Amino acid sequence: MAWQRLPLNSLRLTPMMIRLTSAINFLALDNQEDGTVAGEGLSAVETFAYFFAAPTALFLLIAVITYALTGDRKKSKNSASAITSIE
Repeated sequence: MAWQRLPLNSLRLTPMMIRLTSAINFLALDNQEDGTVAGEGLSAVETFAYFFAAPTALFLLIAVITYALTGDRKKSKNSASAITSIE
């Protein structure tokens, strides 16, 4: 392309391009609170563990505990009531 052959200082930035680049720079820095420094990012495995595996395991644990505490129990044949069974 023709613009790739030009020296870098000969490229002219239009006012629109200048505004866009300043907006991009502002948005990139806007997510930091005052005085904070971003740490290392999470790896793919850590992201999967924290945001998928752990919540899924917690949901299943709560579901099993809830089912165990409120699930139907086997009823003995001697405790049949006239209201709940027909002879």
